[in-house]
Amino acid sequence: MAGIYVHIPFCKKRCSYCDFHFSTTFSSYREKLIAAICLELDLRKSELKGIPVETVYFGGGTPSLLTKDELSDILHTVRSAYQLIDRPEITFEVNPDDATTENLIAWKALGINRLSIGLQSFQETDLAWMNRSHSTQQGEEAVRLAQTLGFDNISIDLIYGLPELSNEQWLSHLNRALNLNIQHISSYCLTIEPKTALSHFVEKGTLSRPSEDQQSEQFDLLVSTLASAGFEHYEISNFAKDQKYAKHNAAYWNFTPYVGVGPSAHSFNGDQRRWNVANNTKYYQEVGKNDAWFEIETLSASDKWNEYFLTGLRTKWGILKKSIADLGGFNPSELIQLETYLNTGLMIENQENYVLTEKGKLQADGISSSFFRID
Repeated sequence: MAGIYVHIPFCKKRCSYCDFHFSTTFSSYREKLIAAICLELDLRKSELKGIPVETVYFGGGTPSLLTKDELSDILHTVRSAYQLIDRPEITFEVNPDDATTENLIAWKALGINRLSIGLQSFQETDLAWMNRSHSTQQGEEAVRLAQTLGFDNISIDLIYGLPELSNEQWLSHLNRALNLNIQHISSYCLTIEPKTALSHFVEKGTLSRPSEDQQSEQFDLLVSTLASAGFEHYEISNFAKDQKYAKHNAAYWNFTPYVGVGPSAHSFNGDQRRWNVANNTKYYQEVGKNDAWFEIETLSASDKWNEYFLTGLRTKWGILKKSIADLGGFNPSELIQLETYLNTGLMIENQENYVLTEKGKLQADGISSSFFRID
């Protein structure tokens, strides 16, 4: 199986914490960029020839700014150029203020069957400094309207470790999320990226950086609260009810091939990673004319080993013993490190795999990097 990722680099406003590739001024070249995305999809169809496509994911940016015709053109190209399974998971990232009745009906009619709605917070003051374009009321109304119109696979995004967010407030956010009766929650600890507005606020002292202890406490609250409500913690930042995992994202973590189209989009074929230029104008001007709009990196044996540990240990499926053997197996020093993690309760060994405990998940990146190899 394989996946397709479509990056839509359009946004109404610049969120203060975001360092993804996007533009808020795109009206003059909007049509050309959509045409370039469709062209890239067609040009790269041979990369997945004979491989069924199980998932399509629209990310960004703000895909929900696409018109019905633009979305229709992209999906028509996907369906024409690739071999989709009978009922592929088609995920659409949505800003709450775009979730109108008209749009939701159009998205469903075009085959969108999973929504990822960016609520981020249930506190108006947070949404204000984030520079989000919706209110908390709009966020909740967007979810309920989507449910009323027949969407039964909905994920929301929430951020913890926010400046001045108390544990009590965070718990109230989680309870409001649970009251929405959704199937999936993606929850991320706030990262203060350099050169963002948020970084400037923190440097000036307008907002305070949360402590690591506070972030850990809120992660623990997240895990325990969602577990009590029947959510499975299947990846560090992702929780699902009734096994409604994000199939597309799970493919990233499990090393499944995918084609990423659009400015800044990344792709993976098992041996190589490819990424497109993070420049909208250069992208739409050069797609199909030359190779200057993308770069390719062939992964070394060490790269594959490192990426497997980095992604695999984030998930409930962990790192498979068979895959470790296929990648060359543990060396003596790595076996000692592994034994240390097992003895200290950070990892568990099962018949087929090794997985992190809840305690270990707090140190996932550090544990993964301790197994990294250098060519």
